[in-house]
Amino acid sequence: MILQRRHVLAGFAALTLMALWFADLGAMRPDPWMTLRAIGQGILHPDFSDIAGLLRATGLTVAFAFCGVGLGAVLGLLLAPFYGRAAVRLTCIAVRSVHELFWALLLLGLTGLSPLTGVLAIGLPYAGIFAKVFSEYLEDAAASAPLSRRLPRLTALLWVRLPQALPQMRTYTLYRLECGLRSSAVLGFIGLPTLGFQLETAFKQAQYGQAAAVLALFLALILPLRFWVIWRLVPLMLAASATALIWLPTPPMGQGALMRFLTGIVPSPLRTGADWGGWLDKVLLQQALPGSIDTLILSQIALAAAALIAAVAFPAIVPSVVGRAGAVIGHGVLVVLRSIPDYMLAFVLLQVLGPSMLPAILALGLHNGAIIAHLLGRQAASLPQRTGAPRGVTLWAWDLFPRLSPAFWALCLYRWEIILRDSAIMGLLGIGTLGFYIQSNVQTLRMDRVVALLVVSALLTLLIDTLSRRLRRAMRDGPPLRIEASRCLAT
Repeated sequence: MILQRRHVLAGFAALTLMALWFADLGAMRPDPWMTLRAIGQGILHPDFSDIAGLLRATGLTVAFAFCGVGLGAVLGLLLAPFYGRAAVRLTCIAVRSVHELFWALLLLGLTGLSPLTGVLAIGLPYAGIFAKVFSEYLEDAAASAPLSRRLPRLTALLWVRLPQALPQMRTYTLYRLECGLRSSAVLGFIGLPTLGFQLETAFKQAQYGQAAAVLALFLALILPLRFWVIWRLVPLMLAASATALIWLPTPPMGQGALMRFLTGIVPSPLRTGADWGGWLDKVLLQQALPGSIDTLILSQIALAAAALIAAVAFPAIVPSVVGRAGAVIGHGVLVVLRSIPDYMLAFVLLQVLGPSMLPAILALGLHNGAIIAHLLGRQAASLPQRTGAPRGVTLWAWDLFPRLSPAFWALCLYRWEIILRDSAIMGLLGIGTLGFYIQSNVQTLRMDRVVALLVVSALLTLLIDTLSRRLRRAMRDGPPLRIEASRCLAT
């Protein structure tokens, strides 16, 4: 069945209105403007007095990112040739559908608050992502250079396909390193000594100048990434990162941590003989069901917000709409918004707006909207224009957006799964999504419930991913996207 774009749009609009009706948007701080003024003063006067601590946190943020992404890239490269096998593909799908923060919370019971927790929390889901993308690169190489069937598979892989795919793999690994830096910073919110830990501590103590310094250092780290990551020095950087993490003090877990972990993730009725009905009622009906509903509500509104922001913001980097100076400013704003992790942005907005879904909606909308707008704006800037074509808002409304609308809707559908995945972790900030119940069970050491809720989160992510892909195929008006952009957005 071929779906018209207007039918999909009407369905999403109806779902968004329904989600707005049930969303928790009411809680507000008594005087948000006072907090906002204090944060503004901190931004104008960043406090770098603890520069040693900030630089240490910055270095550890880099170390966790390099080691986690390195682990994921190696495992993904090893799995990529076998990705066509069902067992490997399903395993990769399962591990990458669980957010890095959820992996960290699960691993706390096994490896404690240690460097290994952070490295595995990044490396495991990234391995599933790398395996998928690297396998596609190898398939592209095989399609572009068909080989004799008599040539051994291993020889063809090592001497023909891998060398052809290596430039694309390097480019994608650099993109993943940028994502890894964001993930590494966010892991600080569970106690690892990265920049996220410094940011959370500064806000809890109302030290907004220190918080501004943390954000400034993070942006100074991630924005010029392509300039300071030199490929021939990557092995040295990786070795230095591993050395820094090895020397990081680790709280002892005590003997029998592995057995406690393995025993703890077994459902309670199997361990204690308790009633299955009560356990399932508690996990599925009292936690998974309301958590899933709130996750879907939050993700639906955030997706609509991202689409609206992207539609309005993408002309901001098109010189024919806003001029050259305006395009430079717009590019800078979009790069900053897409570089700040949405979880970190939601945490900051939570301090101003109070506990509700609104901070998470704004954070997810701004972050994902900036990503879509940046990709769409780059395409718009490269579109050929006829002589005497209008400029400014008229060009955007009557020419650019109509021509790019297939790409726009496809980009939104690509981000749907990512927004849902990130909506689940917003529960760690006190919002009633799946992350809220997962964190509650981690704090009470009910790891069997944690695993059950993680399975629910993974299944929900896979459901949205499948629905998104089917909608894109059913619409049959795919956008002229470069394969690199689609892979980045999809993963």
